[in-house]
Amino acid sequence: MLEFFYNTLSPWQWGLLALVPPAILALYFLKLKRQPLEVPSTYLWKRSIEDMHVNSLWQRLRQNLLLFLQLLLVALAMLALLRPGWESSKLDGQRFIFLVDNSESMSSTDIDGAKNRLEEAKKLVGGLIDQMDSGMTAMLVSFADTPQVVQEFTNNRRLLRERLETIEPTVRGTDLKGALELADGLANPSRMPIQEGDKEIDVVEAQPATVYIFSDGRFENVKGFSLGNLKPYYIPLGSLEAKNLAITAFTTRRGDAHPERRQAFVQVANFTEAAHKATVELQLDGSFLDAKEVDVPANESAGVVFALADAPPGKLMAKLKYELDTPTKHDVLEQDDIGYAALNDQKPGRVLVVTPGNVALEVALATERAHKLGNIEFQKPDVLTGDTYKRDAESGAYSLIVYDQCAPASAPRSNTLYIGRVPPGRAWRGGDKADAKEDSKSKSEVGKAAADEALPKTSGPQIVDWDRSHPILASVELGNVEIADSIVLQPPPGATVLIDSTAGPIAAVAPRDSYQDAVLGFEIFGQGVDGARTANTNWPRMLSFPTFCLNTLEYLAGGTEDSQLASTRPGQPVELRTTGKVSELTVVDPSKKEHAVRRTAQDVFQFQNTSEVGVYDVKRGDQVVERFAVNLFDRQESDVRVRPTQGGEASTIQPADIKIGNIEVQATLGQTPSRFEAWKIVLGCALFVLILEWYIYNRRVYL
Repeated sequence: MLEFFYNTLSPWQWGLLALVPPAILALYFLKLKRQPLEVPSTYLWKRSIEDMHVNSLWQRLRQNLLLFLQLLLVALAMLALLRPGWESSKLDGQRFIFLVDNSESMSSTDIDGAKNRLEEAKKLVGGLIDQMDSGMTAMLVSFADTPQVVQEFTNNRRLLRERLETIEPTVRGTDLKGALELADGLANPSRMPIQEGDKEIDVVEAQPATVYIFSDGRFENVKGFSLGNLKPYYIPLGSLEAKNLAITAFTTRRGDAHPERRQAFVQVANFTEAAHKATVELQLDGSFLDAKEVDVPANESAGVVFALADAPPGKLMAKLKYELDTPTKHDVLEQDDIGYAALNDQKPGRVLVVTPGNVALEVALATERAHKLGNIEFQKPDVLTGDTYKRDAESGAYSLIVYDQCAPASAPRSNTLYIGRVPPGRAWRGGDKADAKEDSKSKSEVGKAAADEALPKTSGPQIVDWDRSHPILASVELGNVEIADSIVLQPPPGATVLIDSTAGPIAAVAPRDSYQDAVLGFEIFGQGVDGARTANTNWPRMLSFPTFCLNTLEYLAGGTEDSQLASTRPGQPVELRTTGKVSELTVVDPSKKEHAVRRTAQDVFQFQNTSEVGVYDVKRGDQVVERFAVNLFDRQESDVRVRPTQGGEASTIQPADIKIGNIEVQATLGQTPSRFEAWKIVLGCALFVLILEWYIYNRRVYL
C-alpha cells in the first residue's frame, strides 16, 4: 500500500484538509430551506411545523445530489494528493548520485517529445527524484569537460527538482572521468586512518552510493578509475541514426604563392551515411564576403579555401547551409554549423639570429616571404655578453631568437630556436620540472656553466620518423637527410618530439612558461679538428630546409597568430602579449561584456573566461590591438550518433556499453526506474465532478 501511495502533505496540512467535509455538511445543516406559506386557518399549520422538525439541526439530512458531488470532489482531491501510482522498477539503494551530461552534443534534437537530449535527461532524473522516500538522499552533478556540483546530498525532493532545472546546455566537450572522481570524493570523503597497536582503523566508513549516468556516450572509455563503492547505471540518450553536418575547422593563414595575401580554410564533416552538398558562407563583421559549395562524402570531411585578398582586420564567421532528407530539412545539432576566426593586423615579429656564420641559414631567411614574417637581424655570438642584448632579452623585445652553435647564460623572454645546442638550465639535461623552472630564471654562474656544458654526441644518426602534423615540420620531407653527428636530446616533460632517430630524439619543442623552445640537436655547419668549417648535414641542399625555416618563423615569430588563436576551445585560457609597459588589457567577449586582465609574473596576460564561442576583442585603452576566436571544433561532439554495438546474435543494434576502469557498464535503455503516476487521472475525474456540480446547480436540479 505504501508503494501505491506517496504522501505529499505534512500531518498538520492533512488536518486542515480533513476539516473541509464537515464544513460542507455544516453549511447544508445551517441552510434551512423554508418557503413562505399563507394559510386560511390554523389547521394547516401542522404540516409546516413538521417541516421545521425535518430541517432541525440534528435530524437526518435529506438526500441532496449537490452535497454528494461536493463531497466526492473533496475526496478525489485528497486522493490525488496521495499520489496514487505504481512502479515499473524501484530505486536501488539509499544514496544516489545523478550525473547529467550537458556537453554540446546533448543539445541534439533527435528525441521525440523533448526539446533536446538534456531536457530528456532532466525529465528522467526528475522521475527518479519523485520516487525517493524520506530515508533516501541524492546529489546532482552536471558534467561536460569539467564537472560541477549542482546540489550536494539532500533528501529534499523539492530542492533537488529546483536545482535540476538550473542545468543548462554548454558548448564544451565531455569528460566522464572528472565527474566520477568528483562524485567519488563527495560520496566517500577522505578517511582519517588511526593507528591502534599494529592495526590501522578508518575513522570514517565508506558509504556505498548508486550512480546514474545520463549521457549520449560521446566520450572515450574511462581509464585509471576504480568505482569502489559506487554502483553505476548508464542511461544512453539519443538516436543511433542521428544526422549531422558540422564545421570542424576554421583557420586563416598566409598563402604559399603570395605570402602577403591571407586565406581562410573551412573544413566540413559529414556524419551521415550519404554524401551531401553544402554551401559555406563567409562573413566579415556581419557582412557577406564570399560563398562556396562543397561536396562532402559520407562519414568523411572536405575543405574549402577562401581568398581574403585585402580584407581588413575583423571578425570572420563561416556558416553552413544545406538540406537533409529529414522533416525539418536540417540536422539535429545546429550549434556546430557556425565557426569563427579572427583576422588581425599582419605585423611581422622582431627576429634575432645569433650565429658565427651560417650561409644556408642566411640564404633561407633572405627571401621576401621571410621578411614579411619577421624583421630579421643577424649578430655574432659575442653580442650575448653585451648590455643591449641583455636588456632586450629581458624586456621581451624579440618575438624569436635563433641561437646557432651558441647558447645564452639564461633563457630570454621570447620564443627560441637552438641549433646544435640546448637551452640553459637542467630542463633539457634530464633535470626535473622544478629544477627547470628555477634554472630558467637563474642568472648565476651555475646557470652559465650549465649553458656552456657540452653534451655527448652520437655519430651518424639516421632519421626514422618526424612529426608531419606539427606546424614546424608541415610539408617538410626528411627521408633523405643525412647527419654526421648530433646531440641526443632529453626533452623536458610536456615536450613534443619533432624528429626521432635511431639514437633517440634529435629535434623537439617544449613550453617554457609562456614561451616555446625549439631545439635541433645537430648543427648545420660544424667545426673540424683543424678548426675548418665543415658541413654537418646535407639538409640545406634540399627544398625542405627553407620550408623548415619559414615554418619556424611562422610558428615562433607570431606569423600564425590567427591560426593558433582560432583553435582555442571553450574554457581554455588564452595568453596575450603586447609591446610596451602596459599593466592591464581589456577583453570584450562576444556578448559585449568587458573583462579587465592584468599582466602576470610571467610577463603575459592570461584570460580565463572563454566560455562563449565567438570572436573576442583585446583592447589597450580604446584601441583594439588583437582578436582571438573560441570554437569547440570537436568531431567527437559533432558525431551525435549514439555509439552502437552489435547484439549477441548480431541481429539487434543497440547503444554501446561504457567501460569504467575494468568494469563494463551496460546501457540500460528503457530500463530506467520509473513510476506510473495515476494522480493526474484522479485529478481529471475531480475536474469532471466540479463541472457536473456547476451544471446541476445552474439548472436547479434537485432530488
